[in-house]
Amino acid sequence: NAEYMGAEGIQGVGGTTQFPKNFIKQAFAKARSHGGVCVMDEVQTGLGRLGSHFWAFESHGVVPDIVTMAKGMGNGVPLGAVITTPEIAASLNKGIYFNTYGGNALTSAVGEEVLNIIEDEKLQQNCGNMGEKLIKGLISLQNEFEQVGDVRGKGLMLGMEMVENRESNQPMKMQKFLNVFEDLKDNGLLVGKGGPYGTVFRIKPPMCINESDVAMCLDIFQKVLTKHFK
Repeated sequence: NAEYMGAEGIQGVGGTTQFPKNFIKQAFAKARSHGGVCVMDEVQTGLGRLGSHFWAFESHGVVPDIVTMAKGMGNGVPLGAVITTPEIAASLNKGIYFNTYGGNALTSAVGEEVLNIIEDEKLQQNCGNMGEKLIKGLISLQNEFEQVGDVRGKGLMLGMEMVENRESNQPMKMQKFLNVFEDLKDNGLLVGKGGPYGTVFRIKPPMCINESDVAMCLDIFQKVLTKHFK
């Protein structure tokens, strides 16, 4: 019997990788048919970052048994949460469980205020709007530079894969990638990196960015890629 099936709605450190359509739905159904519990990790994808949905699991048409979240829900304050069904929560009564920092009043107040700001300032909608502009700009860079491989993601959770060239589609050599990575930082743009070979730029800016921030991001990418590949 299966005990657990867990996934991110879009893989984060895995390279901003999106699952094939209906994969999560079918995987959850398979796990549950064997008695498994289905878990979605919304640490990176949740709270409206994808623009289209508040939670990534909604985009897959599933309802998990357990949802985990953290990081963004505290906006810099260390805060995490687990949401589950009454039946699963009741299982904690079968043994002794405690959490030293559980139920901290200050961090809980911060989390509530973050939720209010996301709603009041329409940050989910902003993620959708700014994400659309940003991914269009990244696709333009893809059309200009053969070293830009796949461009993917949703809302403000985007990835840009770097390759030696699109004909071979081989991952960019690490030192070459790191040279670009460091140059982006030196020019004022902080991005993450990930993927199986560590050669995907993980672009997850604050949910409150505006059009000038998007333009700045694309300008810096343009400048640095031109320096290295033209």
